[in-house]
Amino acid sequence: MSTANTAKLKEQFDAGLETRADFTIDQPTERYGAVDHAVWQQLYARQTALLKGRVCDEFLAGVDCIGMPHDRVPSFDEINAKLTPATGWQIVAVPGLVPDQVFFEHLANRRFPVTWWMRRPDQLDYLQEPDCFHDLFGHVPLLINPVFADYMHAYGRAALAANDAGALPLLARLYWYTVEFGLIRDAASPNGVKIYGAGIVSSKGETLYSQQSAAPNRLGFDLERVMRTRYRIDTFQKTYFVIDDFAQLFGVAQTDFAPLLAKLATEPAFAAGDVLEQDRVITHGSQEGWQADGDI
Repeated sequence: MSTANTAKLKEQFDAGLETRADFTIDQPTERYGAVDHAVWQQLYARQTALLKGRVCDEFLAGVDCIGMPHDRVPSFDEINAKLTPATGWQIVAVPGLVPDQVFFEHLANRRFPVTWWMRRPDQLDYLQEPDCFHDLFGHVPLLINPVFADYMHAYGRAALAANDAGALPLLARLYWYTVEFGLIRDAASPNGVKIYGAGIVSSKGETLYSQQSAAPNRLGFDLERVMRTRYRIDTFQKTYFVIDDFAQLFGVAQTDFAPLLAKLATEPAFAAGDVLEQDRVITHGSQEGWQADGDI
């Protein structure tokens, strides 16, 4: 989701782009070179081929509806021409990860911050910070889906309140396990799941691991359970939470978060790999390759 004062963000500020108070910039399309467009083309071709049969139908429908170019970094204005009339959302260009408060204010106003710069050719398989491909290809196709779009809007408003109440880690976990690394039930697919989270759909390794590996847990989604569960930022996930359908996220969007945040504020957190007696277990992970520490 978001953070502040990263080295990459400082690098972008030092690059001389005019940055507004809300961290937005005009997409500097003139700065994209042949290498940037080639990286986009390679990643787009790889992921669209890999995701067939693995990602949820709603994501593929969003890709088709938005019509992202396959051979060049997209113009954000062109994307908005399709996105905004559909769900009221628009994407805004930013230099990189932005402060939490700014990020949530954008979401609460149906604006999704998209990093403008592209990763290098030697970073195709792993990138520490989200780039344009992750933000645009990973997140934006589902924002044209009305149910998911409403969930993201409701999340932004709830996260603003949580930030003010000092309960941000609880909402951060919800974002992580849905928007970034969410799975959805599909009985005909490997391990009974398909992919929808942006952190998965933009990653070759996590696409294969999340759906096909025996190592991670796959647990039925439960809001309180998710908000109490730590996660990984340096390796593949130990646990994925699986929604039944997007209507379940719509239900989450209707939640009165204030009393829930107050209730959970003093509850202990679970480790990223825990499986509890009350969990709805879809697959119990083998734990192969798990690291003993590093949960967030």
